[in-house]
Amino acid sequence: MSTNSAMEPGTSMEEQFEVSKGINPWIRWFKLLLRSKTGTTGFIIVLTVCITAIFAPQIAPYDPDAMNPANMNAPPVWLEGGTSAHILGTDSLGRDMLSRVIYGSQVSLLIGVFSVIVAGSIGLVLGILAGYYGRWIDNLLMRVVDAFLAVPNILLLLVILGIFGSNLITLILVLGVTNWVIYARLVRGEVLTLKERDFIRAARSIGTNDRTIMFKHILPNVFSSFIVISTLSVATTLIIEASLSFLGLGIQPPTISWGYMLSTGRDYLATSWWLATFPGLAITITVLGIIFLGDWLRDVLDPRSQGRRP
Repeated sequence: MSTNSAMEPGTSMEEQFEVSKGINPWIRWFKLLLRSKTGTTGFIIVLTVCITAIFAPQIAPYDPDAMNPANMNAPPVWLEGGTSAHILGTDSLGRDMLSRVIYGSQVSLLIGVFSVIVAGSIGLVLGILAGYYGRWIDNLLMRVVDAFLAVPNILLLLVILGIFGSNLITLILVLGVTNWVIYARLVRGEVLTLKERDFIRAARSIGTNDRTIMFKHILPNVFSSFIVISTLSVATTLIIEASLSFLGLGIQPPTISWGYMLSTGRDYLATSWWLATFPGLAITITVLGIIFLGDWLRDVLDPRSQGRRP
């Protein structure tokens, strides 16, 4: 049974009127984005970082691994001794910092996005199954969730990476497998409420099978909350990756990531502060942009926040 007769979750009366008048949904979303200074700022930051990561070979002025021993630890262009050839200076091996920051966005975003896809997929499926069927399936899932929450996440990551080693694929999988619990708890709670709604009862009464109910009627109604938590989790994952790299268990050379650059630059803070500052700023700005965008998505998609939307 369709729920189109009721107002879609996360839409105001004005938005519902626009939909009924046949206004392109992409235009409607763009208008909502422009109304929010926070959302617009976050979108610009995230879009800029994504474009930088995708077109890094075309944007970066140098090969990020090209070493120049004669130009080690050169300062940024605005400091004494800096040159326009290396706007953000060079590192301890004479490599261009701007090029390395640009290329570092590729790996950091790959880890952030794909680990969230892994964690979200696991948590979404398990949360729907536990919330819909309840009983022993729900009890089993909640005990597993409790076990994961009982152990500090960073400690669990350190143990697993210490055993299996650290590379790009392993790090994505480990971050995904250890972070699914937040999705499972969120989705389970949403499903527990939705399965008692009239349209779900009506679907059962006409003989609709469980798989259709879960993935055609329930899934679309929990997807907005899922998208919001996924967006914010990308920011969290970026920080975790940087923390692991700072401890020596993140991305290993020659692969470039912001976390690894931050780790290697900490030994030069007193003499060459830019080695750690610029990758740290890249992480901070990207995380803030994702948080701003996620906060806007929460306001737009949560029907309870319609009255206070910026």
